Amino acid sequence: MTTSLPAPGLTIGELEANYSLYCKALRLLIREGKSIAKVRRTVCWQRLEILHNCLPGQYREPDYLFALLQRELKTVV
Repeated sequence: MTTSLPAPGLTIGELEANYSLYCKALRLLIREGKSIAKVRRTVCWQRLEILHNCLPGQYREPDYLFALLQRELKTVV
C-alpha cells in the first residue's frame, strides 16, 4: 500500500468539500474504461486515498469505491 502525502495547500475540509467531484471523476474514468492501474495514478484517486487515510470511518478506500462504481455502471448499461 502506498503512503499518501497531504495535498499541498489543501485542508481536510477542502478535500471533504470536493469529495463528490472526486467520485464523479472516478466514475468518468471507469466509464471511459480506464484500468485500475491507470486510475490509481490520478489526482482524484490520491485525494480519495487521503480522505480515507485521515477519516477512515467516514470515507471508504478508493479500491472499494472503484469496485462499487464499476459494478454500478455495469448494471446501468
